[in-house]
Formats: sequence, structure tokens, C-alpha cells
Amino acid sequence: MTSEIIGYNPFRAIDEFEKRMFREPFAPYNVASKGAIFKTDIKEEDGKYVLEADMPGFNKEDIKLDVDNDILTISAERHSEHEDKDKAGNYIRCERSYGSYSRSFDVSAIDSEKITATYENGVLTLDMPKKEELIPKKHGIAIQ
Repeated sequence: MTSEIIGYNPFRAIDEFEKRMFREPFAPYNVASKGAIFKTDIKEEDGKYVLEADMPGFNKEDIKLDVDNDILTISAERHSEHEDKDKAGNYIRCERSYGSYSRSFDVSAIDSEKITATYENGVLTLDMPKKEELIPKKHGIAIQ
């Protein structure tokens, strides 16, 4: 068995930057793919789960929430402002994304009939009460 040692090249990052600069002059360096999805935080508090989803730039009317077979789907659609305004292609760079976005979550432990949602300052917040049988009940045990 042969082992190959790959040496460190301190100029690799510079080479990558240079290749990118001349191929795509307005492309930012080392950017994630364009198919990004919105980020969520889920916390547990007082017999419920709270889901917070960062959805800046969406209108409340563009966000849709559905529960089907214990699967919650949050979807949203954003339309590009330049789609209709700039048919001539005058943009040098357009980074603001548009299209359809969605995330799905298993809500089998949730009383889905009691989910409430608010949307404020670009953050969608869902209060999702646990099903009654999943809420731990506290009680004392008598010693005999």
C-alpha cells in the first residue's frame, strides 16, 4: 500500500480567486449555492414547541402553511422585481434571490389543530402545542 502525501500550497486560495475573478468578474468569492433555504430555530417551552423561521423580504401573503399526514410544510414564493421592470437586461449583477422555497417538518408529536402563526419583521413564528399524551405529568409517589 502506498501513501501519498499532498503538500500544502499557500497560493491555492489566490489561484482560485484569480480564476474566479477573470471568469465571473462580479461573482463574490466562496459563496454558497443559489438554492439556499430559509433557516429555522425550534425550541421547547411550557408544553409546546416554538419554531422561528427567518424569512426576510417575504410578504405575509406569500407564505403558506400546510399540515398533511403529520407533515408541516412551510412554503413561500418571492417574485423578482426586475423580471418585468428590466426586460432589456440592464443589471450588471442581481443577487437578490427569487423563486419558491419550502421546508417540511414532522409534527406527529404536535396538536396540529392548535398551531398558531405570526409573522413580524421577517420572522415567522409558530407556536405548536404538544399532544396531551406527550406532555409529562408531574405527580408525587407515596412511600409505603
